[in-house]
Amino acid sequence: MSSLFRMKAIVVKEFRQLARDRLTYAMIVMIPLIQLLLFGYAINTVVRDIPVAVVDHSHNQASRWLVESVQASQVVDVVKYYQSTTQAQQGIQAGEVRAVLVIPHDLAQRQAQQRVQAQWMIDGSDSMISSAILGLAKMPVNERDKLSNLPVDLKRESTTFEMTTFYNPAQRSAINIVPGLLGVILTMTMVLFTSVAIVRESEQGNLELLITTPVSSFELMIAKIIPYIFVGLLQVGIVLSLGYFIFNVPINASLVDILLGSLVFISASLTLGLVISTIAKTQLQAMQLTLFIILPSILLSGFMFPIEGMPVIAQWLAEGLPATHYMRIIRALVLKGAELADLYKDVLWLLGFTIVGIVVAAFRFKKTLD
Repeated sequence: MSSLFRMKAIVVKEFRQLARDRLTYAMIVMIPLIQLLLFGYAINTVVRDIPVAVVDHSHNQASRWLVESVQASQVVDVVKYYQSTTQAQQGIQAGEVRAVLVIPHDLAQRQAQQRVQAQWMIDGSDSMISSAILGLAKMPVNERDKLSNLPVDLKRESTTFEMTTFYNPAQRSAINIVPGLLGVILTMTMVLFTSVAIVRESEQGNLELLITTPVSSFELMIAKIIPYIFVGLLQVGIVLSLGYFIFNVPINASLVDILLGSLVFISASLTLGLVISTIAKTQLQAMQLTLFIILPSILLSGFMFPIEGMPVIAQWLAEGLPATHYMRIIRALVLKGAELADLYKDVLWLLGFTIVGIVVAAFRFKKTLD
């Protein structure tokens, strides 16, 4: 009987300790809640409103009908018009659109002869996106009474497209996964490494030594992330080398662009970890907060599920996460052979995030023991 009383005392003590640890208590509630919301609401495997462009060489009523019919499928959303296929390929390479519909000048003749009417140029770097557009190969076209003055052959029930897939024509999953997995690995390791940096100094008793040094808070934050930058670049080399030699993943961009693009993301992830480290009081709390950040970063980055299939609110949230921008950068560089200058918007966003993160971490870190 006395054993039960002793066990009861320990149980009560643990519950009280758990109640005093607000962060742990919040994680108990928030982690399952966020997973439920992400998988039940934000994550959607049925892709709709994929941004595409049109190159219209026909410029007649039949071509406008064709574009309207394609857009009516709700699978794609026409957001741009290009003048040539060269501009279209550059738009796909830069990530402006996911596919381009090229309408030939002899569209009416092709329709009359029951031939292939137009061509889709598809970005194959995301297999789910490309599969959705490939499903339009034999898309039905509804008749419209307003176009009754057109020849009968123009109002047939279906149309056929020629499909050309760039960057991954065989739709091999490894080509799509390996560059994205690099972003996931860097997110997990870089944020985790620095999220415990300041807390570890405090728990090991080294914080007093840092306080007595003439190093400013800003200098300390920068010095904390520099060693891990080299660790991150080493991970980039390992993942891309194994992907190239084992899975035959092509590396189409220059290594300098890949390293620079990875560098800005590594820096952004490390500064995010530093901010977490200034908030957490213990290493356990730091790891809990890291998990709280990593989970949405992976699910909303476009690594597993296309951002285009997510609700608008989820897309806004995804744009605020560094992993989303790096996923675009690394896939465009490795698979599409784009230049880093073409991806300047994502690069500038990551640079801005890094600067803001360092400033916030330095501001929050006080050289006192309070």
